[in-house]
Amino acid sequence: MRSPRRRLRILTWHVHGNYLYSLTRIPHDFVIPYKPGTVPGYSPLGPRIPWGSNITACPAEEIAGQDVDCVIYQSRQVYEEDRLTLLSPLQRALPSIYLEHDPPQPHPTNTTHGFRHERGVLVHVTHYNDLAWDAAGMPTRVIEHGVPVQAGLVHTGEQARGITVINGLAQRGRRMGADLFQWTREQVPLDLIGMQSEALGGLGELPNLEVARRVASYRFFYTPIRYTSLGLALVEAMLIGVPVVGVAATELPTVIVNGVNGFVHTDRRLLVDCMRQLLEEPALARQWGEAGRRTALERFGMPRFIDDWNRVLDEVTG
Repeated sequence: MRSPRRRLRILTWHVHGNYLYSLTRIPHDFVIPYKPGTVPGYSPLGPRIPWGSNITACPAEEIAGQDVDCVIYQSRQVYEEDRLTLLSPLQRALPSIYLEHDPPQPHPTNTTHGFRHERGVLVHVTHYNDLAWDAAGMPTRVIEHGVPVQAGLVHTGEQARGITVINGLAQRGRRMGADLFQWTREQVPLDLIGMQSEALGGLGELPNLEVARRVASYRFFYTPIRYTSLGLALVEAMLIGVPVVGVAATELPTVIVNGVNGFVHTDRRLLVDCMRQLLEEPALARQWGEAGRRTALERFGMPRFIDDWNRVLDEVTG
């Protein structure tokens, strides 16, 4: 595993809890600002994730007094507005990374990214996102997801049902495949987990580290998403051996090989046919799931993720 040139003190934000958990596993120290209430990007870390001792939570109004070596922005709000009021001029001039979690909106090819920094790099979480965004001359890098493996957790598949994990699916609509989920649920037994999932008859929100444990009992994982980044819940499912069936969009077709470690397609009827086959053939589900687990360990394992982040941080701060 690549060792960092030096241990850094990094300022970043609590935007995606599971991603932050992986990011803070790299061998550096992190300062995370928070605000009272439920302000996006400033939530208290909370007890649901076993955060490491290398994290310092700091009231947002005290950030300007923190001694840091590097800044990792993760949202437009923070980069375009909050940094101008919360960060000191010296902090704003520090080596900086903009970690972009999503593909461009509203237009998938002609949207220009707003990150501009003389000492900055734009980091994408998928190659598709890097391909789609117009970086307008800013240097870009791709660091694919890294997900810690939960020891002892394996796919059992005793429930002859599928599972989908998406937060706020009803409100996020067609882009996230709300209509496809509802149509598919009429064809095969299918459950939904995530924040506000009750609006679609789902099972509600679970603590972060409980999601994979619940998913392990389902026969397959279904992703109806038309346009987004590769979901961490999907990678978590693969890591425990749950076979994936889903819409062949954005990065997913580079991960799933049909008939080997899952099945993806743009024909919803073929997806349903595949789901019915997995419900009838649990041995096939185990076979695909085990192949998917090997794929996920190789592509989304933590050693590669840590190496990639150390390489980019060395480059930016060097």
